[in-house]
Amino acid sequence: MKREGWPEVGGLVVCTVDQVADFGAFVTLDEYGDERGLIHISEVASGWIKYIRDHVREGQKIVCKVLSVDPSRHHIDLSLKDVNEHQRRERIQAWKADQKAWMWLQMAYEDQEDELVGITNRLMDSYDSLYMSLEDAAIGGLVPLLDAGLSEENAQKVLSVAQENVKIPYVEITGFVDLSTPAPDGVEQLKKALKKAARTKENDVILEVRSVGAPRYRIHVTAPDYKLAESVLRKAANSAIEFIEGQGGEGTFHRQA
Repeated sequence: MKREGWPEVGGLVVCTVDQVADFGAFVTLDEYGDERGLIHISEVASGWIKYIRDHVREGQKIVCKVLSVDPSRHHIDLSLKDVNEHQRRERIQAWKADQKAWMWLQMAYEDQEDELVGITNRLMDSYDSLYMSLEDAAIGGLVPLLDAGLSEENAQKVLSVAQENVKIPYVEITGFVDLSTPAPDGVEQLKKALKKAARTKENDVILEVRSVGAPRYRIHVTAPDYKLAESVLRKAANSAIEFIEGQGGEGTFHRQA
């Protein structure tokens, strides 16, 4: 997968080392076609460097920070030392995910190269990565694809690719409700209150309600994102509390830290 244009100054790019010289290393920017960049020896590593090949070697896949870009000279200055290990791992992981997304779309648009390039360019204009666009589609359906400028036909096709291949990320959160009632049939009222909480439904959300020892009950929510998870957790807790209070009881909500 190749991006159009030039990388942004300050951004992180995945590179392949082409040539190592005494004064630095030349690299190819994997996501920007045949564009090449230079890592001056002063940007290879901190401190004095005795042997540059102790730090970089031909064929090595690395992550660099973009220091400057001069399109008129096709010149890009890069830094290897300004990228820490956490940044390197995250950027490589994102790059690999984009490669998978590109492969999936290539299979769907076999022998339609121009169409494929147009679609990926639109998606990349709206998202930081191609994989993120498919992930958003897997969660949100057609809307994010149409918002990115895809036609109805292509949006449907890309959505199918996303649904078949993308594993939707999930988050898990937990809260507790304390419920009590002085009613003679208090046990039955508590059961009804917990059923009210358990009936809180949203697409792609899993909700579990369990007792952790009266009067405390645990509500566990699994959802595609934190905003939705928090919303469902609050709705479930409020349903139980409102019911028990309507029966003359008391209820309070506690969010697990």
